Amino acid sequence: MKVKHTAAWVGITAAATLTVSACGADGAKTAAKAVDNADKIMAVLSRATDRTEQLGSAEVKVSTDLGTGTPIAMDGTYSWGDGLAFDAEMDTAAARLQQLQDSPKTRVLFVDGAYYYDIDPQPAGPLKGKEWMRIDSSAIFGDKGSQAFSGGGGGNPAAAMRGLKYADNVKDLGRETVDGQGTTHYRAVVDKAHMGKFKDAYGGDNLMSSVTGGADSMTMDIWVGSKDLPVRLKQVIGTVKVTMDFRKFGATSPVKAPPAAQTGDLTEQVKKAQEQQG
Repeated sequence: MKVKHTAAWVGITAAATLTVSACGADGAKTAAKAVDNADKIMAVLSRATDRTEQLGSAEVKVSTDLGTGTPIAMDGTYSWGDGLAFDAEMDTAAARLQQLQDSPKTRVLFVDGAYYYDIDPQPAGPLKGKEWMRIDSSAIFGDKGSQAFSGGGGGNPAAAMRGLKYADNVKDLGRETVDGQGTTHYRAVVDKAHMGKFKDAYGGDNLMSSVTGGADSMTMDIWVGSKDLPVRLKQVIGTVKVTMDFRKFGATSPVKAPPAAQTGDLTEQVKKAQEQQG
């Protein structure tokens, strides 16, 4: 079981500003038009960011492709008003949890900085007779990366949109229908020259490299609907592709950790495995 790569949706951000250089009268007009267009795009994305942050939660469907050709699908609720939390179901086989769960779907929670997997009680070991497996996110991202992810950084879609300032260009790709809704499609790119600031903002190299293999650029596509809310976010970081579809914003139930008596903790085992691999 490769817990390192199956633990969660990777909420990495991307962003957009536009730098234009031109010479001559025609070039100046082109540059002015481009800057004006960029300002309009940023205004739209700023409104969408504020709305997303205010609502604080959503029903979502997430697909994560780690470059293996077999995406991991997660379907459930996310909240980010008071740190990241989610309650979702994922494909057991794609997550490589077949040894711990006979059902084709596995429920996974993220709350208070830790992952909880709903498993079948095991006959021996730290999961003997337990209904849940716990892994602290620090075992996956390191202490600094864990704080960035669970504290509203890497896993927060609103934070992902706030990160727009780290990109070197943004484009309006026009109108598209997504999940039956009319949207405008925007694309933002963070290139190699701007990745340093991006990494610092989200916990340094540990958070990114743990899932991206140290990619030096990333692209984020945002489809914004009529209510100034994202309908879809798609991030491409190296070979990793993450797509999040928002079905309904707000009014999700709080995510609570399972009872300690029903939980087996594998955090230390995962940390030791990471050290041996590293």
